[in-house]
Amino acid sequence: MIEVRDLFKYYGERRGAGPLSFTIAKGEIVGLLGLNGAGKTTALRVLACDLLPSSGTVLVDGIDLVDQPHEVRRRIGYLPDTPPLYGEMTVHEYLIFAARLRGLSAQDAEQRAEVVESAAQVEAVKDDLISSLSHGFRQRVGIAQAVVHGPQLLILDEPISGLDPVQIIEMRQLLRRLRGEHTIVLSSHILTEISETCDRLLVLGEGKIVAAGTEEELSKSLIGGTQVDLTVRTDSEGRARELLSKLEGVRSVQRISTRESGHDVVTFRVQAERDVREAVCKTLVGANMGLLEMVRRKDELESIFLRLTAADDKGAPS
Repeated sequence: MIEVRDLFKYYGERRGAGPLSFTIAKGEIVGLLGLNGAGKTTALRVLACDLLPSSGTVLVDGIDLVDQPHEVRRRIGYLPDTPPLYGEMTVHEYLIFAARLRGLSAQDAEQRAEVVESAAQVEAVKDDLISSLSHGFRQRVGIAQAVVHGPQLLILDEPISGLDPVQIIEMRQLLRRLRGEHTIVLSSHILTEISETCDRLLVLGEGKIVAAGTEEELSKSLIGGTQVDLTVRTDSEGRARELLSKLEGVRSVQRISTRESGHDVVTFRVQAERDVREAVCKTLVGANMGLLEMVRRKDELESIFLRLTAADDKGAPS
């Protein structure tokens, strides 16, 4: 769907991004991760045809972005960090307006507005002025305008910025509903959220990619695997530890303090070469042990990110 080769973008003499080379397959959700100033927004603006590259090649659905920008724009939906909304319009009026700008007929624009209102769950406010909406609803309307013309590629710059925890969950659910139908590229500084949402991560530092892959792949290469904390109800701690230790890929099983009460409740920290949560669940349930809680270490992605950015600061990415 997207092929980027040796992309550079300069602002005068300052390098905003580059060198960047990557591919994104149709239907993927790919996240751009990086500190402020790492080049995320510049990369997204180039993909969205909002900026032209200084050099390099960008192909979207096989079409060269520089040679045929208008053809590329027809295939793209874009939500910048500040949604391009008009407060004096109602939601429905605005979505029809956005569809008409993208070349849809009046009849098709009306139909598509109704479709995306349902998809983005803004039907309840369709007749409200945009100026009266909460930040969460404005973000939803921003995504609705980005998909109103049925684009193949959806580009989202910090779509969950400023949302409260409930709104973040709702936005995550919305993005999951859109996956498959659209290829999605998004940026975020909320590391755990980008992990929950994306199939693959591109980590940017000083305008270039310092690492790429799934969270599991990055975990394996940078922190020696993955860690899972699990709380089990069992009358045999030794038996539980033995079962877990024998699972393929498990490196160590360590008992840690538990927040659960009960003499037969124990919490383990399992370090493994890869994600073993499904195997852990099947093994414990199959042994008639109660699995009370299982969570992947919340600081894992932060550890990856800090290692990558620290390496980049030294000029030697891992």
